[in-house]
Amino acid sequence: MARKLIFDRLLFGAVLALLGLGLVMVYSSTAALARDSGGALGNVLFVKQAIAALIGLGAMLFCMHADYRRLKEPAVIYSALAAVLVLLVAVLFGPEINGSRRWFRAAGLSFQPSELAKLVAIVFVAYQIDRKRDRIDSHHFLVPTAVVTGLFAALILAGKDLGTTVMLCLPICLMIFLAGISLRFVVGGALMVLPIVALAIATQEYRRRRLLAFLDPEADPLGMGFQLLQSLIAVGSGGLFGLGPGGSVQKLHFLPSPHADFIFSIVAEELGLLGSAIFVGLFAVVLWRGVVAGLHAPESFGRFLAWGLTGLIFTQALIHMSVALGLLPTTGVPLPFISHGGSSLIVSMMAAGLILNVSQHGG
Repeated sequence: MARKLIFDRLLFGAVLALLGLGLVMVYSSTAALARDSGGALGNVLFVKQAIAALIGLGAMLFCMHADYRRLKEPAVIYSALAAVLVLLVAVLFGPEINGSRRWFRAAGLSFQPSELAKLVAIVFVAYQIDRKRDRIDSHHFLVPTAVVTGLFAALILAGKDLGTTVMLCLPICLMIFLAGISLRFVVGGALMVLPIVALAIATQEYRRRRLLAFLDPEADPLGMGFQLLQSLIAVGSGGLFGLGPGGSVQKLHFLPSPHADFIFSIVAEELGLLGSAIFVGLFAVVLWRGVVAGLHAPESFGRFLAWGLTGLIFTQALIHMSVALGLLPTTGVPLPFISHGGSSLIVSMMAAGLILNVSQHGG
């Protein structure tokens, strides 16, 4: 008799808890926008997020129950790569929004192809590791992996989105490291990437100003340092127990993007240290169960797929929270499952669904 597949209920519960808490925080953090627009704008933002949550939930359930091993079929993976490549090129010819070209917009809805690129790139690298597990240090693995990752990263960076470029590369670097690549390639890769990052910062005035504001936000408290200072005020105001749900003061047009780039600041202000610890704990559960799912995977494709997607979710959460606490420069990286943004939410739910899928096949 075939073994009944049982998904990781603890991981499933943690993802649903984060999804529910995210909807609550988006509703709360858009309160000022709703009030100033007569209830219209804030409600629209929340409704869009709720719709994205429903779509994401359906996508997660589909990814849970479809056999993840179909993703390593060449026809599937290369078709996905081609589709994402076309989208990343096409978005560069779209209108510039907030100084960057990241979104397709139509009928009040938007789609960010770079979010999908992160998911597809991780699937591709897991596929490469699975096929070339004993040739990780050879050009057979390194060249296709570097070409796909580098091409995706270059196109995303061309759209002036350094944060997403970093979030594309970090989990892939983690996967390659866990696959056992030689230390000389790790050092060589770092020596190649660091100048590129430095150049990306140096060639854009707003990035240089963000870096300077991170180093000394009080030098420009009403300019580039304003966002970070307001975030720290929000976090500090929360204390141990917070100001209570809906009680944030900083979301009242003091902190820019309180529902997206700095939503963790509102979490800390309204729910305090204890409430923030719950959010951190839920992400820690996702990390723990994702690692376990990979360890118990029946083959290397599932193992590195689970680890790569887990790394994507957790490192993104870690970077977002670090920015809110003033530990990293402002990057615009959303908090998975929590920040407003349909593309990010749906892709995060798909990633969680694939990890849950791998967990069902563990020995």
